[in-house]
Amino acid sequence: MNTAGHCAEPSSELLMWLSSLRTLSAAANSDSDLREVLDLVAETARSLLGFDFCGVLTPGHDQRSLVITGWSGLSEDYVNQVNADRPVALDGTAPSSRAFHSGAPIAIRDIATESRFSPWGGVAREQGYRAIIAVPLVAGGQVLGTLNGYYAPVHTFTSHEVERLALLANHAAIALTSAQRLDQLHRLTESLLAQRDLLARSEQIHERFLAAALRSGGLDEIARILADLITRSVLVEDVRGGVLTSAGECSTLPDAGRRAEVRIGDTAGSTPHQVVVDGEPCWVSTVRLADEVVARIWFPDTAEPLDPIGERAVEHASIVVALELLRLRTGVEVEHRLRGELMADLLGSRDVIEDQVIRRGEMLGHDFTRPHVVIVGAIVGPSDRMTARGSQRALAAVAEVVRSYQPRPLVAMYRGTIVVLWPTGVVPGGADTETGADDEGTHAAHLVRKALTGRRQDIEATVAVHRGHHDNYAHVYRTARGALHIAQHTGHSDSVVTLGDLGITGLLLQLDDPTQLLAFADRTLLPLLEYDRKHDTDLVRTLRAYLDSRLNRPDTAQALHIHVNTVKQRLRRIEQLTGADFGDAGTVVQFSTALTLRDVASLAT
Repeated sequence: MNTAGHCAEPSSELLMWLSSLRTLSAAANSDSDLREVLDLVAETARSLLGFDFCGVLTPGHDQRSLVITGWSGLSEDYVNQVNADRPVALDGTAPSSRAFHSGAPIAIRDIATESRFSPWGGVAREQGYRAIIAVPLVAGGQVLGTLNGYYAPVHTFTSHEVERLALLANHAAIALTSAQRLDQLHRLTESLLAQRDLLARSEQIHERFLAAALRSGGLDEIARILADLITRSVLVEDVRGGVLTSAGECSTLPDAGRRAEVRIGDTAGSTPHQVVVDGEPCWVSTVRLADEVVARIWFPDTAEPLDPIGERAVEHASIVVALELLRLRTGVEVEHRLRGELMADLLGSRDVIEDQVIRRGEMLGHDFTRPHVVIVGAIVGPSDRMTARGSQRALAAVAEVVRSYQPRPLVAMYRGTIVVLWPTGVVPGGADTETGADDEGTHAAHLVRKALTGRRQDIEATVAVHRGHHDNYAHVYRTARGALHIAQHTGHSDSVVTLGDLGITGLLLQLDDPTQLLAFADRTLLPLLEYDRKHDTDLVRTLRAYLDSRLNRPDTAQALHIHVNTVKQRLRRIEQLTGADFGDAGTVVQFSTALTLRDVASLAT
């Protein structure tokens, strides 16, 4: 007989259940890994309910199948085969799929008699079970997965067994929810810590590059810092393929020719982009100022991939390189402007150079008290736009070539051409040389032409060179400019030309008074010039083509793109107007000279 205040002792089974559930709850709310909690759920079910094997299945990352994420008694091989080779589709016919979607337990007494279980029959026999039950893990009205129990022999699941497993599944679902939330919290915390470290290291990278920029460390220091941050060699090249700076051993990187062949999309930015050159991978980052590509940063591929901090370092370096190039460009533009103004003062006056101009030149490193060779160059690209852009690039390239010479040659853009006043008798470093002025001028002109073309195969560069007196650079310039123009139109383009190369034209270019040349030419050509002006004809042009074609009428017609009969008619008109007989050698010389004199006079004015 029981009395008030006394109650029956709990059974050992109940105590075991309470102890197991307490352990499960404690694990779910501790720092245990989610996988450990899922294994504990399977082990608890197996020990409390006497299953031969137990497993916990939850949706995979793709949310299209159920994956065994915790187990007890099951072999690693079985788990791997089910997860990888025979996935349990969420919308499939497996017991776990049906339990997950229905929210109710699904039991199979003998899998050998269940046709819908046939995809897993082989691995089940290898594992050694015949009976299976899948109970949904439900928490807060949401199915989180299933808790599966397996028996080796055929087994009929009683309602009592199902209820006990469902009870355990309910507690397991609560524990799983807690464990998942803790796991998400841990992942979030780790992500936040990683982002904090990333920001801190990014700030350190920024500070290092900023410090280099503030102390004007230049491109060399930027490359050294980047090489240190990414533990790789670094090479920075300009848009022409010239090496601006490098740090570390760069022999494994492609040479200039191979780098020039690499084509990267117009939208490529500072984020490193992998390219393969001759079968060897490497990385390149594009440096931009606004929409203009101004440089590229190259570094080799290594066994260790570039981490996010490394990528951030490259991106920071790209920005700082762009700023450094902008600073250099601004300085160069100011320098070009000052030297351009100086050049204009020198070439725009026919008088003796003023003392203040000489002093301004001295401040910029020039000595106009000594003789100079005048070099005039021009480039022609595949289009007007390419020619304009190429001229600015060429000006910078020539300025870079002369930088090491003392006294420094003056380089500037003047009236659409690049003009160089090259002091005679100097070599790089300021040492004097006894090389002949003519030879030295030709050598300097070849250096200038090489700088004008760079490595571009589609750029045509013509350079004319002439030595003059230091008290009349204007006349010497006009002579050299005339030689350049003659060269471009008489088959001497894309080369270095001296006055001697132009024969009599070169001599005529040196005359001081162009009006005398025009007067002589007009006396011979005046009837044709007036006729062309009044009747809008091309007699002078036809005569020029006829003489250039060695008095060959068919060749003249081809050069002018007209019929040969038209050539005959025009020549007859020319002879009528001038009274000339082109069968006479003296007449040919007279008119050829008149045309040449007119060309030279027009250039000299």
